[in-house]
Amino acid sequence: MDILKDILAALSGVLNGLPQGLLALAFGFASVPTAFAFIVGAAGNAFTGTVAVISFQAESITVAGTLGKNMKERLSMLFFGACLMVIIGAFGLLERIVEWIGPVVTTGMMAGVGLMLTKVAWDMAKKDKLAGIISFASALVTYIATQDLVYTIAVSVILSSIIYYFVHKNDSTDTAPSLPKEKIALQSFVFNPAVIRGALALACLNIGANIAFGNINGAIAEKGVNLDVLTVISGVASMASALFGGGPVEVVISATASAPHAVWSGVLMMVIMAVILLFGILPKIGKYIPTASIAGFLFVLGAVVTLPGNAMEALTTDSSGGIVGATTIVITSITDPFIGMVAGVVMQFLINLFGF
Repeated sequence: MDILKDILAALSGVLNGLPQGLLALAFGFASVPTAFAFIVGAAGNAFTGTVAVISFQAESITVAGTLGKNMKERLSMLFFGACLMVIIGAFGLLERIVEWIGPVVTTGMMAGVGLMLTKVAWDMAKKDKLAGIISFASALVTYIATQDLVYTIAVSVILSSIIYYFVHKNDSTDTAPSLPKEKIALQSFVFNPAVIRGALALACLNIGANIAFGNINGAIAEKGVNLDVLTVISGVASMASALFGGGPVEVVISATASAPHAVWSGVLMMVIMAVILLFGILPKIGKYIPTASIAGFLFVLGAVVTLPGNAMEALTTDSSGGIVGATTIVITSITDPFIGMVAGVVMQFLINLFGF
């Protein structure tokens, strides 16, 4: 049974990543080279025993895809931003940042991410009501009945995708992006103010995401996560992808963290993603999986699993700590984890400076 749950969690992680993968293709990032990132991630996690996985992340894809005027700029900012993250991880700076900001800001970030996930889930469901309603209902019922995230994402994604397929199977419009003919080739990079801005934006986004998402995965797996090791793995993975024209991959919250063998379930998930990308079948699979199919899982993960405990811890210290926690939660939920972290640290500094 444990092996079956490991496989289900891995497949659920794949289903979670496919819609974001299609988004990366829509921005012009190549499919085949991105497989190198998943290979690096699988090897890195297997070697270090890391439970947090890397996959497509809509936020980083959108930032990289919109800040660059052309593919050369997009790939350049992705490569240099990943280089910066490798340096941060290699020198152990991310763990020091976590120690410096303290538990109130850290848990506030994680609670804010819970609200972010809830909002994303709601927006997904509104755009595709059929898949969204089925996903929400099946995810909530499954989680309440089993208290198991693996079954939650598997049931909600598979059930909503099957019903969506039968309802829309006669539709003549094929919305999946066509995969361009690709070849593996080293890319040349540029270095200009736009690339610098984009690289710093991606690095800042990923600092917050690695802290928040890494800790959430660790909490789900009930296993410590070395954030610096995780940062090096994700950074090298993105560098390998960008070097040949692939898209960004970052740390994500994954159902594999709740698998009985979280490390190997995550490795299996990344290996499956690598195979899908190497053989160019992402659009063929992705068109059968509506984006809203993961809405129910995201809602459960955000509103039920992540938000309550972290919000309570962030808000129920002394009064000044509660203000810091509340500030971090709110700013994280409406911007991103990095900005939320900065807001919490600034609020703590002001309270210490002027007293409260």
